Amino acid sequence: MTRHGKNCTAGAVYTYHEKKKDTAASGYGTQSVRLGKDAIKDFDCCCLSLQPCRDPVVTPDGFLYEKEAILEYILHRKTEIAKKMKAYEKQKKAQRSENHLEATSEQRERVENFKKNEGSIVSKPINPFTSGKDGAAQNGSKAVAGTAAGSDSAVAGSSSGAGSSASSSISSTSALPSFWIPSLTPEAKPTLVKKPDKTVLCPMSGRPLKMNELVTVRFTPLDPSLDRVKLLTRQDRYVCAVTKDTLGNSLPCAVLRPSGAVVTLECVEKLIRKDMIDPINGEKLKEKDIIVLQRGGTGFAGSGVDLRAKEARPVMQA
Repeated sequence: MTRHGKNCTAGAVYTYHEKKKDTAASGYGTQSVRLGKDAIKDFDCCCLSLQPCRDPVVTPDGFLYEKEAILEYILHRKTEIAKKMKAYEKQKKAQRSENHLEATSEQRERVENFKKNEGSIVSKPINPFTSGKDGAAQNGSKAVAGTAAGSDSAVAGSSSGAGSSASSSISSTSALPSFWIPSLTPEAKPTLVKKPDKTVLCPMSGRPLKMNELVTVRFTPLDPSLDRVKLLTRQDRYVCAVTKDTLGNSLPCAVLRPSGAVVTLECVEKLIRKDMIDPINGEKLKEKDIIVLQRGGTGFAGSGVDLRAKEARPVMQA
């Protein structure tokens, strides 16, 4: 028996550690890994480019974007929607013309059938000089001849019907398309294009996104004398506009809509919510003007953010 309990292979129990190790090595089963701090973006980074924002804007849901990146995304989505809408209108026009052709062909077929039925009606003139008895006798002889002829025709029809059914079965089997001949290969019907939704959705929250709802964010730098390059190389870059606390992923913060200033949530709860006035420009605030900024985690379990990545893999079933 080995010294370490995790590497013990002589035990009678299949341990949890051995099961996890075998699952990772087999290539089957869903893998779950907790992310560290290096896999998390900073609070001042764009959700699309994952780089520190030069001209940051925030959505009403609190997701931070680079202005250039989010405008390019909105323009790209609108172009895609316009292309899909054009294809949908083209398909709709083709279906309308096809339905019109089917309606006209059905109407033409009804007219042809009516003309054919009207042309087959033949009326025989009645001879007024024949007596009723002679006419009845003639009608009776005609009826007997008609029944005899009908029985002969029924026998002939049954034999011809059996022959026609056999020939139709043969013809139906011989009329199957030849898949090896390109000209006779059946073609698949084109896929129907659904009507696209014209609303542009936020790539993070999935809610409708409009350009006029984006709020410009103005971060307060820790050292105003530093240029942008030197500021980005530092770990602590920005501070609260009111309390001057250093901002980071571990400190919840919010954006004030009228001024675009970034303050801590503690400052909002203790100072700003008392009179609901923006401390930067003095404007009156509403509840929707306080936008809680969505931040990344810290790598610790106590941050309250789910930092677990999952990879779905096939499952073995006995």
